[in-house]
Amino acid sequence: MRAGRLIAAFLVSLWATFATLAHAHESRPGYLELSEVQAGLFEVLWRRPARGDMVLSMQPVLPQHCAQQGQRARYPQPGAMVERWSVDCGEQGLVGHQVGIEGLQTTLTDVLVRITFADEITHTQVLRPNSIAFTVAGAPSKWAVSADYFRLGVEHILGGVDHLLFVLALLLIVDGTRRLIATITAFTVAHSLTLAAATLGWVHVPQAPVEAVIALSILFVAGEILHVRQGRPSITQRWPWLVAFTFGLLHGFGFAGALTEVGLPQREIPLALLMFNIGVEAGQIFFIFAVLGFLYIVKRVITAPLPWAVPVAAYGIGGLSALWVIERVSGFW
Repeated sequence: MRAGRLIAAFLVSLWATFATLAHAHESRPGYLELSEVQAGLFEVLWRRPARGDMVLSMQPVLPQHCAQQGQRARYPQPGAMVERWSVDCGEQGLVGHQVGIEGLQTTLTDVLVRITFADEITHTQVLRPNSIAFTVAGAPSKWAVSADYFRLGVEHILGGVDHLLFVLALLLIVDGTRRLIATITAFTVAHSLTLAAATLGWVHVPQAPVEAVIALSILFVAGEILHVRQGRPSITQRWPWLVAFTFGLLHGFGFAGALTEVGLPQREIPLALLMFNIGVEAGQIFFIFAVLGFLYIVKRVITAPLPWAVPVAAYGIGGLSALWVIERVSGFW
């Protein structure tokens, strides 16, 4: 009885954590873009997360020699406040100087910084509350591009609770190592295809409906978990690889939305795209092994059957995904 209560408390805490993280994931990070239109002259795009009239109190900090040109244009977007202006950094430019975000240290969000020079060299940096500035380097090496986009891929998948819950639901349905490998491989191949197609501009899909359908896919597989437990026919149990591939195409468009916000370096597009995708897969594999390791430990420690554990997990996943469906549909309907 005591073990059952401990597991129940753990599942409830886990669900609450997922809910909190999911809410944070829905609030997209800040975004700062500086595009050089001519030597030393940059157009600035600054987007801060917002909820209604509440806007995060953050501002870019550029080198002192960069002077603002003209007035700032300021207008709201769904979930964000956007500002545009120009700065003239003269002959000194930005290379070798610091760019930062004032006020970021008092928030719980990140800011993606993208700097594009006139020669199409692009720098991408993620700033966090504990790292609010960086020094702009010269032309990035292939190793730097690989490391940056690999890290972005890992961070995106581990911060994307909706994608992780879909994978978790598959793990609760699929039996057998071979079937599990085939299922995860199908999911990987599918979202890799749509990630590349959308990021390279071959396919254009509105992001808001895609996010809603992704939530709906999680709700579907949560229902499939209960069907399996009740002995009812289940498409996912019969052809898990087919379901994983089909919904993986949708999840790939979700990954592409995040990568599109960051952008790709014009001279290293294939490398950056490949490393972002590898980062996503690395994060996904880490999550799968963490879940399987946890289940292994639970089975070794608690030998008594816990028939309620899987249904509780299914209802938790289903309840959270249903909330996402409502929120995301209402956001564009």
